[in-house]
Amino acid sequence: MKWIFSLAALFALLCGAMLVYVFLVLAPDLPSLDAVTDYKPKIPLRVYTADNALIGEFGEEHRDFVPIKEIPELMKNAVLSIEDTRFYEHGGISFISAGRALLVDLTGGFRQGASTITMQVAKNFFLTREKSIPRKLKEIMLTYRIEDALSKDQILELYMNQIYLGQRTHGFSSAARTYFDKSLKELSIAEAAMLAGVPQNPARHNPAVNFERAKQRQILVLKSMLKQGHITEAQYAQASKEQLRISSGLQFESHAAFVAEMVRQSIFEQYKEASYTMGIKVYTTINKAEQEAAYESVRRNVMAYDQRHGYRGPEAFIELPKDEDAREDAIDDLLQKHPANDQLLPAVIVDMSAKVIKAELVSGEVIQLSGEGVRFASNALQAKAARDLKLRPGALIRVMRDSKQRWVITQMPEVDAAYVSLNAQDGSYRALVGGFDFNRKQFNHVTNAWRQPGSSIKPFIYSAALEKGFSPATLINDVQLSATTTDSLQWDPRNDDGKYDGPISMQSALAQSKNVVSVRILKAIGAKTARDYLPRFGFDASKHPVNLTLALGTGAVTPVQLAAAYAVFANGGFQINPWLIQKVTDARGKLMFEAKVPAIAQEESRVIDSRNAFIMDSMLREVARSGTGAAASQRLGRRDLAGKTGTTSDAVDGWFAGYASNIVAVAWMGYDDPKSLGGREFGATLALPIWIDTMRQALSGKPEATRSVPENVVNLDGKWSYSEYQAEGGMGVKTLDLDEAPLNPFAQ
Repeated sequence: MKWIFSLAALFALLCGAMLVYVFLVLAPDLPSLDAVTDYKPKIPLRVYTADNALIGEFGEEHRDFVPIKEIPELMKNAVLSIEDTRFYEHGGISFISAGRALLVDLTGGFRQGASTITMQVAKNFFLTREKSIPRKLKEIMLTYRIEDALSKDQILELYMNQIYLGQRTHGFSSAARTYFDKSLKELSIAEAAMLAGVPQNPARHNPAVNFERAKQRQILVLKSMLKQGHITEAQYAQASKEQLRISSGLQFESHAAFVAEMVRQSIFEQYKEASYTMGIKVYTTINKAEQEAAYESVRRNVMAYDQRHGYRGPEAFIELPKDEDAREDAIDDLLQKHPANDQLLPAVIVDMSAKVIKAELVSGEVIQLSGEGVRFASNALQAKAARDLKLRPGALIRVMRDSKQRWVITQMPEVDAAYVSLNAQDGSYRALVGGFDFNRKQFNHVTNAWRQPGSSIKPFIYSAALEKGFSPATLINDVQLSATTTDSLQWDPRNDDGKYDGPISMQSALAQSKNVVSVRILKAIGAKTARDYLPRFGFDASKHPVNLTLALGTGAVTPVQLAAAYAVFANGGFQINPWLIQKVTDARGKLMFEAKVPAIAQEESRVIDSRNAFIMDSMLREVARSGTGAAASQRLGRRDLAGKTGTTSDAVDGWFAGYASNIVAVAWMGYDDPKSLGGREFGATLALPIWIDTMRQALSGKPEATRSVPENVVNLDGKWSYSEYQAEGGMGVKTLDLDEAPLNPFAQ
């Protein structure tokens, strides 16, 4: 019997030593519970449109914080049924669950863990993945301390918001958006069960990475929910068969990457790295429907231009190995180097005949292209086609679905484009597309591209001329300068169409974008006078020449600068300053910043006379009615459109700037490495279609705008003028005599 007492004494001694170790060594080393009692999750910076559509998210972790009372019972039941069925009954450690898990493991059943929800909270917040007895003891001690400090609902709230669920996603609310593009409240039973199955092994049970394993885990969750009485047999049957659509990643509600990046830079400038963890929400002035229309229009019209100018050949080539495995590896490697660009998908040609091309997509699907599907690349199918152009097995091409859902060959465009629209009254952004694709090229053309404005600068020259006594009725000689002088000219500007109409009214000259007339007007008022007039509209005078080439737009502007300038004509003569951020809130919705909306039409911001703005508006409406921008009125069916096309020398840049109903917008197209867009391309063919397609959405449901006639403005044969100029017999009723052409175009 002595040995029994000896064993008992030894056991008591060991227990005593263990207790001493726990209380004197482990307990003092336990971390503070502040991380759970004062929970501050790392919530990313999120950016929204004015109508609450998510357009950007920045942070290492995708995470939302949802209070426990707002988490649907369906989601809670799904999680508890598979992770901790007795959560509300045990004190943190479930000995029943531990015993059951051990039994299942010993009998070879589906492996289950014994960790309770509270134990998982302790591990996730405080412990490493090290497997050791001291670490397990710490876990147990922390578990009891958490149970003592927090209510069950608080513990479950921590778990539901903190747990990692794959794809950089933490918490079930973010997982619902990442995998299903839904809120928690919108999840079906099948979707909730699939999410509940992820925590055990986020890498293995991630539906975006391994759907089959995620499906197996989902069925286990559904069976447990059925057993616990959370769903019926009918619901189980329906949910287990439901076809789920898994998103490839976090989905945004509108294509506004350039806008989101502008916001990120602004917030980071103030809060630095904390910007990405504080849960800041930024609400912009962007209109979702208009933004989406702008994005689609830029993409569609860039592609249309690219199609007009022919196929340039495959993006890359590889030699296809004969070994099947090596062949697939080579194809996969090439496809990974050339990712999809929205609907422009990369594909590798694996086989082809004279009429049919077979190409493999990144999904492994092999598609066939023939007939209309290869028409665009017909020059690359010719026997004598250059090697870099010719299509052959191993060539990487781009494909997309056409309007009839047929696969067709296309290509990544080299040209770029931009679009921006503003509220002409207060300067707030309504839509902004900084380029064809943000992921390919993050340069924001709207705010950072300084380009020659071409003829889109002419209205500002004409506005300056109005102040010098001109009117829309003033007649100017539209004759080539060299035809009106016997002197040797250093510069002899031409009209784009090569046509000259002799005496022509200033209004008609602007509508038809007559270059020679604009130069004659500038000569009459003085290049320095016109250049010094430009800052009224927000232009940087230092970026414009003090010579006669100013009339043809040889200076430099950005698209947003040009939009703000045209807003002066649209709003009756007031300068605006573009602004984007409407308000900023913290993670709990507390207001951190709210923009003070600029007062509309305050006299201190007036930069041109109301009469000048009215008359310029009348001339710009004529441009959109009968001039180079006539397609706008024809296609939109409105009489209140106003604007001006712009094409630079050799068609390097194409512009359209215009407005209606207090919305002012600018579209631009060009190459980043400036070169001609083509001899038959103009602002009307390049930029105007982008403007029209977007403004169709922006103006939908808005009545046509009318403007009241300011005092001291009179009409002469359908053309407006300052009354005093007509009364005095000024330029309003005379012909501008500029038959003697300037010898030096660069003279002021």
